[in-house]
Amino acid sequence: MRLSQKRRAALQQRVQELGFGGGRRTYAITGVLGSLGQMGWRTVAVLDILALGMLVVMRPPSVLFKVTLLTGVLLLWIGLRLAWRRLSAALDLNRCHLYADGLVLTDPFGQWRTSAAWADVTHMKHTYGAWLFTVSHRFELTRRAAPPIAFNVLGPGPDLVKELQAQAARHRIPQQNVHIRVHQA
Repeated sequence: MRLSQKRRAALQQRVQELGFGGGRRTYAITGVLGSLGQMGWRTVAVLDILALGMLVVMRPPSVLFKVTLLTGVLLLWIGLRLAWRRLSAALDLNRCHLYADGLVLTDPFGQWRTSAAWADVTHMKHTYGAWLFTVSHRFELTRRAAPPIAFNVLGPGPDLVKELQAQAARHRIPQQNVHIRVHQA
């Protein structure tokens, strides 16, 4: 049995122990380091594109070599991102498994990290904003007799945000939405 199949079987057993039923949907999540890494990826990609534009406009000596090199770096960067996205999805790394009765989070190694039944959640705080080419949504779920759960979701309008808000409304969980805006002086 492959490692990913063993992890999925262990996770499924844990879910059965928790008694979560209903359809399962799986979404990508991340932590603080993942959000910072995403900002780094996007910043480097934007700087690479700007450098390509500068080379085309300025036309320095050996412009063909420099454009080829920067284009190759950009294509390699994009290829690595797509490969990592597929690999992390296949191995269930940093995922939120959403059920009708609760949710289960996995860690960066695909192992069970924590879970929460909707009946135990007392409050959901949703903080969102944009930083350096990255839109981030942070969720904090306060639970009865257990430490709070916090995780990040990246993207301008991910489906997980809508699903979590719908589940919170369905289970009458109070929600707090905080929009972080950066003001320039």
